[in-house]
Amino acid sequence: MRNDEPAELVVPDDLLEQWQRLVDAMAELAGIPAGLIMRIAEENIEVFVASKTEGNPYRPGDKERLADSGLYCETVINTKEHLLVPDALADPEWENNPDVKLNMISYLGFPILLPDGKPFGTLCILDNKPNSYSEAVYSLLDNMRGVVEAHLGLLYMNAVLGEKNVGLMEYLDELQSLRGLIPICAKCKKIKDSKGYWNSVERYLIKHPHADFTHGYCPECYKKAVQEWEEDSRRRDQGDE
Repeated sequence: MRNDEPAELVVPDDLLEQWQRLVDAMAELAGIPAGLIMRIAEENIEVFVASKTEGNPYRPGDKERLADSGLYCETVINTKEHLLVPDALADPEWENNPDVKLNMISYLGFPILLPDGKPFGTLCILDNKPNSYSEAVYSLLDNMRGVVEAHLGLLYMNAVLGEKNVGLMEYLDELQSLRGLIPICAKCKKIKDSKGYWNSVERYLIKHPHADFTHGYCPECYKKAVQEWEEDSRRRDQGDE
């Protein structure tokens, strides 16, 4: 992991259960054997959640090397765009991909991205017969992908805020993409809440992880700044006399 990346995202059990219900419903509504959430794990692509539907050949923990694998999901991750393969056996580009060996000959998949735009993995469905998938199924997957990305956004921010060696301003930079605007004192770093009270940044971030920040002065620092300015002004005037 690079120094500029947050700690590895840990998906809690209760969220995994939600994702399991999501892929189960996705597979059942689409009428296909396999619904999956795939995750990038170092140099591999891994089955993270697999639908518990009849005929699904994939199991959580199954993995393949990602680079040059020829997998449907590799293309989705590399392009960051959805991919539809109605019938791999009728398509020279896909007829020899690894999933065909499992008789998964049609595919519809969407990229799952983190808030910084980096890929987490894919959300996809596969069928053992030719399938162009309906517009309703397409919309269903797209919406479910949005739900998973929203969950990951919260986990991502928690990971960023949990880094022990990240400075205050780095925290604020990470918060900017997801939050509304609130004032922070440019001098002492206190934050003004919705009731007009100025709190320490640590206390505010615990209670209100919801905002972007704009710099100004709290009343205390403003008063000190005015006093310093007046003193400097008097010294300059005395020096001119």
